Order: sequence, then structure tokens, then C-alpha cells
Amino acid sequence: MPSRNDEDLALCARAAKGDQAAFAMLVAKHERPLRSFLARMTSADVADDVAQEAFLKAWRFASSYDGRARFSTWLTRIAWRCLLDEARKSRRAGADEAPVHSSDSEQVSLVADMLSRLSQPERAALILCDGHGWSHAEAAELLRMPLGSLKTVVARAKSKCREMWSSQYADA
Repeated sequence: MPSRNDEDLALCARAAKGDQAAFAMLVAKHERPLRSFLARMTSADVADDVAQEAFLKAWRFASSYDGRARFSTWLTRIAWRCLLDEARKSRRAGADEAPVHSSDSEQVSLVADMLSRLSQPERAALILCDGHGWSHAEAAELLRMPLGSLKTVVARAKSKCREMWSSQYADA
């Protein structure tokens, strides 16, 4: 039985040859987790724009996917770079960083507020490793940082969240 990545590699190879149906299958498989990651990093509107840009780039550069990493890792790396580009554009335009998406649920809103107080690398590392279940090695590869540094960033992010929870949200 082929692994999920083998299936994705085959679909991506077909997409690289112009097979739109194969690419549509990849989008259907990976759109929800990608948008979920991006929505935790920025506003819903920006997340949608960045996801769309990432899928366009994945379509354009499908022939460069070599299967060494999972397709989801490759796609999220593209989206991460698109998100960084969007943040640079916003800073140049003088806009504030977009707020993290919140929910009607009070607890989810509190967690979103805590995440918004983390630096972008801390937020990304924590969401990838604890929110999406990526291994530290996969997250380190995506964020292009040494494995030890990634582990430190995740630990620091968790520590900051615990501190925020106990000092600001204990009574909430």
C-alpha cells in the first residue's frame, strides 16, 4: 500500500505535467490544514490570500517537488514564505500586524490572544508542533532553523503561554 506521500508525489508529478484534476486532489487534501495554520498566524482574510498564493506557487513549481519531505511540509514552506513576504509588504506600507483570528468561544479567544503575543517564529513553531502534530525536525526544516533552536523556540513559546495564562487569564 503506497504511503500518503507516495500518493502526493504521484499527484504532484501529474500536476507538473499540467493535470489540473491531480492538482485539485492535492488542494482538496491539503487546503484545510494549510488554511488552519495560516489562520492562526494572521487574520482570516490574509490567511485566505496567502493560501491562494501558496497554491498558485505550488502549481507553478510542481516540477520542483522531489518527495524528500512530505508534500504538506513543502506546501507549508511555500505558504510560510508567502506569509513572510506579506508581513514585509505590510510593514513597508506602515500597516500593523494583522490580528490573530478569534472565535466566539471564550477559551479559544484567550488562546488566540496568547498566540498573538508570541513572536511570529514562536507562534509558528508552537502551532506546527503542538497544534498540527508536526515533528520538531519537520518544523525546523520548514522554518529553516537548526533542530536545537526550534526546540528552544517551542519551549520558550510554551513557557510564555504558561506565564501569560497564570498571570493574565487565571481569573478568566
